[in-house]
Amino acid sequence: MKVVLENKGIKTDTYYIPPFVLNEGEIIVLYLYNGKHLYDTEIFLRNIFCGKIKHENVILHRKMTYVEYFKRSYFRDTFFPVTVKRFLKKNANLKSSLSQKIFEDKWIKPETKIERMAGTPRRLLALYATLSKNKDIVFDLPALDWQGYEFAFKKVKEIVKDEGSAILLDGFANMEEHASKIISLEWNAGHPPEGNEFQFNF
Repeated sequence: MKVVLENKGIKTDTYYIPPFVLNEGEIIVLYLYNGKHLYDTEIFLRNIFCGKIKHENVILHRKMTYVEYFKRSYFRDTFFPVTVKRFLKKNANLKSSLSQKIFEDKWIKPETKIERMAGTPRRLLALYATLSKNKDIVFDLPALDWQGYEFAFKKVKEIVKDEGSAILLDGFANMEEHASKIISLEWNAGHPPEGNEFQFNF
């Protein structure tokens, strides 16, 4: 079994990410809880896992890529709306079958305007495009309802099970059934910060 990433423990002033090993074929949920800390924590961790920030306790054996979001431009979307075809041409490896996977949804065509797509297929489009270039990814799924969240998670799990890997930042609770491993952020003494201690369970 090939090792993709080794984390020997990431400690900050407010929290601790326990050690874990990400192997090829696995998808790990890194549960960060919800609250004001979440955005900055996600950015910090994804930069470490993708090699943008070096951390003495994290060893990267393969390059990981964060799955970016489609960024809207008012001017562009008003006068030159981006279609699925144009997005894939710019962001995907068109030689990979994953670049065409979004069209398994019968409602999505090459000419479909991304701004008119719902949240789940829009996120899937970015996931498939990134996975067509690199099957080792770091991703998140905010703003999706439970059904969309679970559907997207299973699609990623299916793709990486053979020779890829994935780390999901954030995550709903109760994902034991689907994830290879679930690692939970641990608060240091005196934390969590006020208003950040709640979690969602589905």
